[in-house]
Amino acid sequence: HLLPVNIGRNNYGTIRYDYYRDTSVIIEAFKAGEFDFRSENSSKHWATAYNLPDVENGLMKKEEIKHNRPSGMQGYVYNTRRALFKDPRVREALAYAFDYERSNRTLFYNQYTRSRSYFQNSALEARGLPSKEELKLLEPYRDKLPPRVFTTAYQPPQTDGTGRIRRNLGMAVKLLKAAGWTVQEGQLRSAAGEPFEFEIMLVSPLFERITLPFTKNLERLGIKARVRTIDTAQYIKRLETFDFDLFVFAWGQSMSPGNEQLNFWSSSAAEQAGSQNFAGIKNPVVDDLIAKLINASDREGLITRARALDRVLQWNFYVIPHWHLDYDRLVYWNKFGRPEITPIQGAQFGAWWVDKDKEEKLKGRIRSVAR
Repeated sequence: HLLPVNIGRNNYGTIRYDYYRDTSVIIEAFKAGEFDFRSENSSKHWATAYNLPDVENGLMKKEEIKHNRPSGMQGYVYNTRRALFKDPRVREALAYAFDYERSNRTLFYNQYTRSRSYFQNSALEARGLPSKEELKLLEPYRDKLPPRVFTTAYQPPQTDGTGRIRRNLGMAVKLLKAAGWTVQEGQLRSAAGEPFEFEIMLVSPLFERITLPFTKNLERLGIKARVRTIDTAQYIKRLETFDFDLFVFAWGQSMSPGNEQLNFWSSSAAEQAGSQNFAGIKNPVVDDLIAKLINASDREGLITRARALDRVLQWNFYVIPHWHLDYDRLVYWNKFGRPEITPIQGAQFGAWWVDKDKEEKLKGRIRSVAR
């Protein structure tokens, strides 16, 4: 007898997994019919590699299937343990130098959506202004929170994607000046004459093409940002000891956040080696909201508390948000049936099945059917 949770799943007689060392070989093998199903994670390949006659004539399917999985937060993470990044005005200012729209247009084929929430793409995401229930939670902390938590929906700085960001850089200059930084002989310096310099630590060369234009924009502000791509072992060691200025990270989230939020954002985790509080957040309000979230007694209370926490994190500018996808990019030979309703978690290949009529139409057309 099937467990109720498995009804409608595991419909295949056999599933074979093939492993390849090279992405280009994977794609060519798929197009040759060596295997049946692929989830594509490259925006370039999705835009260019599957413009094929087999897709046009329906033998192969290329589909974007929407989902509501929480995507969490990916971005450039500030290490607020560094004196350079302790002032939230400085952290807000540097975000104006990151031209996401240009990267999305020139590198990602306009496939991504800008992230703004730590619970992105879920009911937990803070949208619009705080609800009455959120205000009840946040009001006791009003004098400890940025005023915009109560008055403004957070949105990262935007550009028109052309690379001309003069207006955004002007906003950054105002914020930096308010924080005590001024340009002296072409270099941004503090009142004590210290230069604004830092390192952006990367582990993947793929992020260099995104980060180098960012550093060019920072240079226009008088800021010297060095990009350093290091090996994995050194990278992990430096993260464990919080030995970095700025780096790229993605915090995953679930539909039911809980104790892991302590590891992400709490004061107790800020100096705990190996924790994921990479930003070094030590905020009593954040600590209280995490405790309230963990102790939520029902789903509505959990959602309200997650949204309140989200707002506080957003308006403290601990990261420069990156991007996310709210759909799965799937390409497969047209031999499958699938449920009409896609669940919150997105496409579930384990709930699909081989449609005998569709498979019959593919015979003699691709190798995987012939075997």
